[in-house]
Amino acid sequence: MVPVTRVQTGLRMERTTLKVLKGLAEYLDLSLGDLVEGIVLHAFEGRSPFGPEAIATIDQLKAVYGLTLTAADAHELDEGR
Repeated sequence: MVPVTRVQTGLRMERTTLKVLKGLAEYLDLSLGDLVEGIVLHAFEGRSPFGPEAIATIDQLKAVYGLTLTAADAHELDEGR
């Protein structure tokens, strides 16, 4: 184990993206924070955090929750304020 100090944070996220993340965390028996932390650490190294089985689960969750956003949308999101 690697000792760490964790802090509480609040962040805003698109609703269906959050639903998919929460569903995936539940499926993987992880906390949402642990899942996001793992995704970020993999991304920082240019690696994918998910294998084929997890990606299939993500695709199912995206269909259930209506998530249609893709990486191409990441810099185009607008809350319409």
